[in-house]
Amino acid sequence: MMTPMSRSDSADQSSGGAARRRALRVKAVVFGLIGVINTAVDYSVFLLARAALQSSAAALSAIGALADVCRCGTTPTLTLVVANLISWTVAVSGSYILNSSITFAAESGRRLRWRAYATFVVAGIAGLLANTATLLLAAETFLLPVWLAKALAVLASFVVNFLLSHFVVFRPRRDPPSGPGAGAL
Repeated sequence: MMTPMSRSDSADQSSGGAARRRALRVKAVVFGLIGVINTAVDYSVFLLARAALQSSAAALSAIGALADVCRCGTTPTLTLVVANLISWTVAVSGSYILNSSITFAAESGRRLRWRAYATFVVAGIAGLLANTATLLLAAETFLLPVWLAKALAVLASFVVNFLLSHFVVFRPRRDPPSGPGAGAL
């Protein structure tokens, strides 16, 4: 049976909901600002890795051999994928450190933990898949310039990464983590 709510109870619940929404917006903005830093890292490393791969006969030969063996794309396509994987790997570690320390400080206790890092990386793979799929779709299907395709890819991964970080990786914990893998980095 439902009990009637007084106006003050209703206002308290409403203001609590507003505070939670405001806190979520602030987290999204901070996550976005950290994302700007990580985007600069990701984008810079991507461009450097792509240039390095394209200028290396050995790298192009290895990527071409991989393309032949797996029949999973052309050398230019796999060069984009490899450069994207390199840049993502560098950026995900910085993202975990900054988001643990700033965006989700209350949830993480500003402590870096191996288990949380592993969860962050696994959740980040969904963002990586969204990023790579968007990159390839934009660059190869819609024939957009690579710089624009990468920018769209970053936007797609932002949405996926924030939602997974908020609802999975850094969700409020009732008990402090303990046991193997819960130690600080």
